[in-house]
Amino acid sequence: MDLLTSLYRDSLDPGYAASGKHRTRWWLVGLVAMVIGLMIGTSVADQLRAAPAEQVERDQLVQRIEDTAAATDALRARAAELQQQNRSLSEGALAKDPAAAEVQRQLDLLGPATGMQAVTGPGVVLTADDADDAERRGSKVVDIDIRQAVNGLWRSGAEAIAVNGHRLSSRTAIRGAGDAITVDYRSLTRPYRIEAIGDPNALLQDFPGTPGGAWWAYLKQNYGIRYELTSAGNLRLNADPGLGVRNARRKP
Repeated sequence: MDLLTSLYRDSLDPGYAASGKHRTRWWLVGLVAMVIGLMIGTSVADQLRAAPAEQVERDQLVQRIEDTAAATDALRARAAELQQQNRSLSEGALAKDPAAAEVQRQLDLLGPATGMQAVTGPGVVLTADDADDAERRGSKVVDIDIRQAVNGLWRSGAEAIAVNGHRLSSRTAIRGAGDAITVDYRSLTRPYRIEAIGDPNALLQDFPGTPGGAWWAYLKQNYGIRYELTSAGNLRLNADPGLGVRNARRKP
């Protein structure tokens, strides 16, 4: 009787039942994997469909930036032409007023130092660029690095400095804008070329001992950022076309 009861209650072989449960578990795993795969596939498809639109928007934004930069450069060039015309007119008028001519002479003496006049002469050129492994943290040149180099050259005796052709003055801002470095809101491109007019021997000898020189030596040694300081026999640094007298008053 016990045997008949057992056969009635457990009609399936125990091994067959265990195998059935095992197959059920694998079926559930397969179903879950299929659902996850569909979700991933849908997400990837959505991203692929969105990628072209994002690239178009990015290209349009880059084009707008380049167009704006070109327009700004054209306006700066026009401003330089107008300043030269204004200077010619002023010289003609000042010839009739000795007192005003003396004021202009003093302004002319300050012109090279303030960045309002172009200057030429010997000096040095500091050329800098990102490390070969530019993706490594700290291996890219940033705005503070350019400021350190410029300040080091000033402390070494530089009389005039330009960064990638942009003349520096007491009102010049060197800042970071995203991944870009700007000088008075004009973006710089690699490699970075810093020109400084002054005694080449003094600049070459004194720059490494300044905080800026130590900063760049550290960057080169620890992050592989490249820089080279060489002498230059003759440099020409144009005036800053955006610089002018904002306020003036007659001395009592």
